[in-house]
Amino acid sequence: MKVIIAEDQRMLRGALSALLDLEDDIEIIGQAEQGEEALRMIVELNPDLCLLDIEMPRMTGLDIAERLQELGHPCRVVILTTFSRAGYFQRAMKAGVQGYLLKDSPIDELSSALRKVHAGGKAISPELAFSFWEAAENPLTDREQEVLMLVAQGMSANEIARELFLSGGTVRNYVSEIMQKLEAKNRIEAIQIAEKKGWLK
Repeated sequence: MKVIIAEDQRMLRGALSALLDLEDDIEIIGQAEQGEEALRMIVELNPDLCLLDIEMPRMTGLDIAERLQELGHPCRVVILTTFSRAGYFQRAMKAGVQGYLLKDSPIDELSSALRKVHAGGKAISPELAFSFWEAAENPLTDREQEVLMLVAQGMSANEIARELFLSGGTVRNYVSEIMQKLEAKNRIEAIQIAEKKGWLK
């Protein structure tokens, strides 16, 4: 299989490339250190698979996955991450990502996952799968998450209202709704529950 690696940390990119190139059935045909370069390389070189860091300058791995989906490009996407955020994972699944793996996965686990994805399957690091299972479905809307994040930063209802161009009453209604959804007794408990579940952006 022909593979492109996109990773902004040069040492990690070089190590991944060198180790995967040792596999008989894997050929690294390109390396990129930022997202726009990676996307251009994928479109030009048509790899079977791309291994993308989730957070890169210019375009993230998820941005690239969404763009490839829009283009109808056949390249299969595997995301490499150090983050176990459920929101990232949900976005990756919507973008048609076939693999979601931790950066510190052993190389044999990584190469095995690439083969599985190349054959049409999906691969998710067990540690990530467990944390996403724990996170479950986020009951908060984007706006509610935004309000709760500002509450977590110590802002008052009136300050949040100014920040989001809402009335103080509307913000208080949001906070009340958030506490009800999270079954929290107060704001502090709501923040703690959301953070533990990975529901706070």
